[in-house]
Amino acid sequence: MEKQESGTLEKIQQIAIAEFLDKGFRGASLRQIVRNAGVTTGAFYGYFSCKEALFASIVEPHAKALMNKFVDAQLSFSALPSSEKPQHVGVESGEYIDWMVEYVYEHKDPVKLLFSCAEGTSYDNFNHHMVEIEEEATLNYLDELRQMGKDIPALDKSLCHIIASTMFDSIFEIVIHDIPYDEAKRNIKLLREFYSAGWQRLMGQL
Repeated sequence: MEKQESGTLEKIQQIAIAEFLDKGFRGASLRQIVRNAGVTTGAFYGYFSCKEALFASIVEPHAKALMNKFVDAQLSFSALPSSEKPQHVGVESGEYIDWMVEYVYEHKDPVKLLFSCAEGTSYDNFNHHMVEIEEEATLNYLDELRQMGKDIPALDKSLCHIIASTMFDSIFEIVIHDIPYDEAKRNIKLLREFYSAGWQRLMGQL
């Protein structure tokens, strides 16, 4: 019985993924999902309270994995002694980005829902939350460099936000546009080099 229920749950989720990818959360039809899954409306509500609960059941494990790993990378860098941080710039974040690409391609459809089909759900600002964390970490690191006596130009908070936002948007574009894996890996490597050189320029190191 449990196996049958598990199979029904997975079938509803798989049908829902296709519907959400095709129409986004707002445009997706719960009635169509129920019909295509071959279950009654009553049976559906035995698993999920609403359409958003169904969406959350699909994307939440991936949102949690992506965010937790990202925060861990930030904390790992933050915990380093100040004197060691300049040699680690890009190391922890680069490792996270490489891991993220692998994760995305292992779980492509639900992650694509998270990045590009979540409007109207509590996950709509997922990308923005990552940008805010990156922005704060960047500003803290620049202040730390100044406290060490480094001559770091003043950078507006808004500029740091824009840079972080465009960096993450560039990565998410790879998912949204279904770029082949090998091409995505190559593009990510070039993007990392691009942003690294840009930061060096802004900090007066080029």
